[in-house]
Amino acid sequence: MRFSTKAIHAGYEPDPETGSIMPPIYMTSTYILDAPGETRAGYDYTRAGNPNFTILEKTLAALEEAEHATVFSSGLGALTAMISMLSKGDHVVALEGLYGGTYRLFKSVFVRFGIELEIIKLKNSNELDSALAQKPKWLLLETPTNPLLNSVDIEACAQVAKKHGVFTVVDNTFATPYFQNPLRFGADIVWHSTTKYIGGHSDVIGGAVITNSSSVKHEMDFMRKAIGVNPSPFDTWLTTRGLKTLALRMERHAENGMKVAKFLEGHPKVSKVFYPGLTSHSSHEIAKKQMRGFGGMVSAEFDLSIDSTKKLASFFTLFALAESLGGVESLVCHPATMTHASIPVEDRHKSGLNDGLLRFSVGVEDGEDLIDDLSQALDRIM
Repeated sequence: MRFSTKAIHAGYEPDPETGSIMPPIYMTSTYILDAPGETRAGYDYTRAGNPNFTILEKTLAALEEAEHATVFSSGLGALTAMISMLSKGDHVVALEGLYGGTYRLFKSVFVRFGIELEIIKLKNSNELDSALAQKPKWLLLETPTNPLLNSVDIEACAQVAKKHGVFTVVDNTFATPYFQNPLRFGADIVWHSTTKYIGGHSDVIGGAVITNSSSVKHEMDFMRKAIGVNPSPFDTWLTTRGLKTLALRMERHAENGMKVAKFLEGHPKVSKVFYPGLTSHSSHEIAKKQMRGFGGMVSAEFDLSIDSTKKLASFFTLFALAESLGGVESLVCHPATMTHASIPVEDRHKSGLNDGLLRFSVGVEDGEDLIDDLSQALDRIM
């Protein structure tokens, strides 16, 4: 089956008793056992598993061309479960361009347990080879990165990681499985905040870890149960419903994203646009190599003072000033004070994330209306 068909049909067969074409919501905390230790369908307590979890996991695995998936209460819940596989003294190498919440979880929480995060700026393969020769447990990367939309060559990184016996973990939230499948390029684990494009309607929070490794799947299921980072049945049901339209939505997000990027690139008050689909973007060729489309995330720096740029963020009508991304509605945020505020200012600036940058999550509205909204807001700034 192709992607759009799998998104609708993978993971669930209509109920043979009722003919229900959509799965019910299994709102139960516990299950009847036939005898001590003998479950009827593999479920005993919803923190450990639930039919709604299983349905979503099967669909996500199919879309990422993987064997296994485990769903969690949030993207950071999924990361918490993954980090919990590590031990005191373990070392993680991450490529520059991490989401602020990822940075915070390592640097403010797991550092207390002796887990070290090292962030490197990837200039060439020799630098990565040297970093991974120190035998970290993981190589962690996002592609495209948040919020500068840099694309990282997954295949090249995974090859170096495998040479040193290092696990490659890829945050695929921005691209989604519709536009990119990191396991194809040698990644060991794909990680998603399903809150974003996969859910797609800004009404549910969730996360997922997807892999071909049966041992990682076993660990993830155990950690979900042991730590208590499980979603609710209703949350996974909502995410499953959102996933059915992922292909349609991503096509429109990408179409509108390109329109917005081109408009901003040609505007006199814009100094720089970050969008992997633009030939002017420094990693455009890498994005072309491993992505089937460029998505709906666009960032821009403006030829304005920082105060005026912040003011601009409040002048939009359709682009709501809010955290998060990937919903059907368009959003704008100021990363320096919102999504990446937990990263020290000097580290933000070293990575190229300046205080005058705005990040746009371009929705599925009419593209011309979005351009009109950008235009009117920029016209208001003197």
